[in-house]
Amino acid sequence: MADNGIPARRSAAFVLQRILEDGKLMSELTADGVFERLDPPDRARAQRLAQEVLRNMDRADALILRHVPKAPPLPIRNLLRLGAVELAGGAAAHGVVNDLVSLASRDKHHNRAKGLVNAVLRKLAEDAPKDWAGLPVPRMPRWLRQPLVHAWGRAAVAGCEAAHHAGAPLDLTAKTDPAAVAEMTGGTVLPTGSVRVHNAGQVTALAGYDSGDWWVQDAAAALPAKLVRGEKVLDLCAAPGGKTLQLAAAGCAVTAVDISPVRMERVGQNLDRTGLTARMKTADAFTYNGQWDSVLLDAPCSATGTMRRHPDLPFAKDGSDFATLIEMQGKMIDHALTLVKPGGQLVFCTCSLLPDEGEVQVEEALSRHANLSLDADAMDQPWVEDAWRSDAGGLRLRPDFWAERGGMDGFYIAALRKGA
Repeated sequence: MADNGIPARRSAAFVLQRILEDGKLMSELTADGVFERLDPPDRARAQRLAQEVLRNMDRADALILRHVPKAPPLPIRNLLRLGAVELAGGAAAHGVVNDLVSLASRDKHHNRAKGLVNAVLRKLAEDAPKDWAGLPVPRMPRWLRQPLVHAWGRAAVAGCEAAHHAGAPLDLTAKTDPAAVAEMTGGTVLPTGSVRVHNAGQVTALAGYDSGDWWVQDAAAALPAKLVRGEKVLDLCAAPGGKTLQLAAAGCAVTAVDISPVRMERVGQNLDRTGLTARMKTADAFTYNGQWDSVLLDAPCSATGTMRRHPDLPFAKDGSDFATLIEMQGKMIDHALTLVKPGGQLVFCTCSLLPDEGEVQVEEALSRHANLSLDADAMDQPWVEDAWRSDAGGLRLRPDFWAERGGMDGFYIAALRKGA
């Protein structure tokens, strides 16, 4: 690691700027190589710092605004936010203040603010550690919070916000033996069979990674594949491939289809690492044809259910593209049904908290297709909790569920049966 924290702090500030000003997602920035020049420890530190600021934006701003008459320009505000979060977490004030003042002085547009940064951070060094815990849990942005309150109520949304703020532990899906994976990784087997590891550290250093005994997959994301009934299965929109791996491990003859060559390459790497086999096709889902016993469609969506792991999402998005996504999901369901054999099954899911991307999609699909019905038998599983059952007939998962265990991603899942 570098002798000082400047490389990681500079990269974290840059990432925050691109997310908050340009609406970029962290995953996009990572794919573009924003962290490539950093040593691995600094890379991990920069990502962690940026994520912690995004999780604690409201808290950081509340402390900063105590000491400035108005909000500073965004680049300076981001440096102060980094400082507030680090100081609240117990970082050495000397290093934080010196590095962030140095970064402010290097900003040719805002270097006059270095004195402000110095003064505010020195005050935060006194305030942040003692005041941080008393600040409220940050809220989702209004554009997202309002429809979710309408759908699930204020208490549920507050629970989701608490889960988002806490972040997500690491969940693993075992290729064969969850108990063995739990023992080798120091994890716990969840009621659904996933293995949950707290404070996991570097994923690739965990026991069983190189030997392909498991793969990373949120516990909620692992549930749709458990509802699949059939030997010949199509995993539509398959990348990054967790469900493909599950289906292959279960003995299915699975075909994985995704439009992205880069993401399909990752599916192939995971198959190689785990020693599992699937047929891979890089193709547009709408142009793919054939007949399968079961089709698993994890449709592109708002991803609002994944904010525990992706705190950048509510800042990079504003909901303006959701109508297009919702329309596409309906069309994808209709096309997916043409790929299901008569009497076969469609498992539809989205990692969204919005009913329009889940319950409403299934209700409308049932109204459009007279030969389509809910596959109640597939969803009648011993691991399904009553609280997950939706009035629409599927499973509604939310981050506030399993709060004592660390929560889960938001998902909607429904198994549907096509008439013979």
